[in-house]
Amino acid sequence: MADDYGILRRTAELATEYLRSLPERPVKSGMAAADLRRELITALPEMGEEPQAVIEHLAEVGGRAAVAMAGPRYFGFVVGGALPPALAADWLTSTWDQNAGLYAAGPAASVVEEAVGAWLLELFGLPPASGFGLVTGCQMAHFTCLAAARTAVLERAGWDVTGRGLFGAPEVEVVVGDEAHSTVLSALQYLGLGRDRVHTVATDGQGRIRLRELEKVLAQIPQRAPMIVNLQAGNVNTGSFDPIRAAIDLVRRREAGWVHLDGAFGLWAAASPELRPLLDGMELADSWATDAHKWLNVPYDSGLAFVADADAHVKAMAPPHASYLEYGQERDEVSWVPEFSRRARGFPIYAALRTLGRDGVREMVEKCCALARHMAAQLGQVDGVEILNDVVLNQVLVRFIPRGDGNISGAGADDFTHDVVRRVQEDGTLWLSGTTWHGLAAMRISVSNWSTTLEDADRSVEAILRCAGR
Repeated sequence: MADDYGILRRTAELATEYLRSLPERPVKSGMAAADLRRELITALPEMGEEPQAVIEHLAEVGGRAAVAMAGPRYFGFVVGGALPPALAADWLTSTWDQNAGLYAAGPAASVVEEAVGAWLLELFGLPPASGFGLVTGCQMAHFTCLAAARTAVLERAGWDVTGRGLFGAPEVEVVVGDEAHSTVLSALQYLGLGRDRVHTVATDGQGRIRLRELEKVLAQIPQRAPMIVNLQAGNVNTGSFDPIRAAIDLVRRREAGWVHLDGAFGLWAAASPELRPLLDGMELADSWATDAHKWLNVPYDSGLAFVADADAHVKAMAPPHASYLEYGQERDEVSWVPEFSRRARGFPIYAALRTLGRDGVREMVEKCCALARHMAAQLGQVDGVEILNDVVLNQVLVRFIPRGDGNISGAGADDFTHDVVRRVQEDGTLWLSGTTWHGLAAMRISVSNWSTTLEDADRSVEAILRCAGR
């Protein structure tokens, strides 16, 4: 047993060494796929190997291969890092090894989820009696919320989808903006609602739905038809927000509509008095999905689902009773999420919220947005560099025009922008991704990490301009 504990101490040392290296290590992965396969893929050994040797090897290879996603100059895919208290709580989560499906299996895990659910509802300004569930990511948060939506709108039409399924059910009409995130469409696919049979609403130059177009789409749907409308808080490219209050007002003119809000990262703007107006009216929606690993900076995985109608939430998620399970009067998490056996992911959120407090969450969100504006301003003042979006949150879209071209819409700018993104990724000072925005190639910068400083932002701008030859 002493040797077992020794390997845990050594692993903690290796993990700490990695964390301390993040501010200066190259952000890109240091190993090619072929090298990784050579190091990691072997025949299953007949006899077990010495545990510390296995961990040392895994730490060395995995550390070299790791993209420094948790570090201060990772600007890809709207990914936050992990606050040290949240990471520490995540280590405890693995140590306690609770199956957080039932209160009887993990009492503290259940009660901690009660605490964080109440805190988050208050922080976001959502109805306090809402149901909530902690899931793997925003993909499953959408699935949970839209399952509740499907249950509720079909129940209003006289159909019990929980018991009878979709065979013979009234058709559910689904409305999305043409900038809806792919995870929303995947959730519709998983729920049997279909990802290709949606009604699509045109969006403006920043990715916000056009209200007049929404009104036209709604007019095509029968008045009493079960209907789910998806709105967006934080476009994945521009960071823009749909006109939430006005859109909900249009939906509420109908009898059977449900509004779901995709707030994967944008919902965290609610923590800031400065940014909250972007979310005006969002408390009037029926369900909300977001990620804590994006802007609360807790370790993966940590999606959050909220449903105003808690009864519909439970009806959609709770499994049928099994005789060998002990159900009690306390909160059984399995009634609110798709998973039965599940990680106790409430502990890292609990640690993050207690150590940050409301003011700390606000400061983290506002700092990231300020750094995004700063980077956009620095890049945008250089000849041949164009900022394509209004920087309203933490997202910046950048396009590069080759010298002597001058055509921002041309194929030359597409090729050059792709090349600059590739050079930046290979350089290793920072990491970001490329994207296509309204047919134009662009560089996409997402500032979401608690540890990113003004120095990191300036260092990253310098590297981007160096790679662009500016």
